Amino acid sequence: MTFAILQTLSFILNIVWWIFLIMIIMSWLISFNVINTRNQFVNSVWRVLNQVTEPILRPIRRVIPPVGGLDLSPLIVFVVIFFLQNLIASVAVGRVL
Repeated sequence: MTFAILQTLSFILNIVWWIFLIMIIMSWLISFNVINTRNQFVNSVWRVLNQVTEPILRPIRRVIPPVGGLDLSPLIVFVVIFFLQNLIASVAVGRVL
């Protein structure tokens, strides 16, 4: 039972990781005018990604402001996800707790 819960948490963390990666890549593409937010599909995808990621990024942005115009909050999210996945893996094999 515990192993199934840990696998589910790991799966959810993987989904969150991919969502943030897609958001980062899409923000670069928008910044460099590769894709245009005037396109209805692009705009709707961008709004959904922002609605999903913003509640996670907002508290981090309050603590760590942009450095030279570079937003480091997604990097912090990736580090936290990496830590949690390693913690879950350690608990699953019985090395922690």
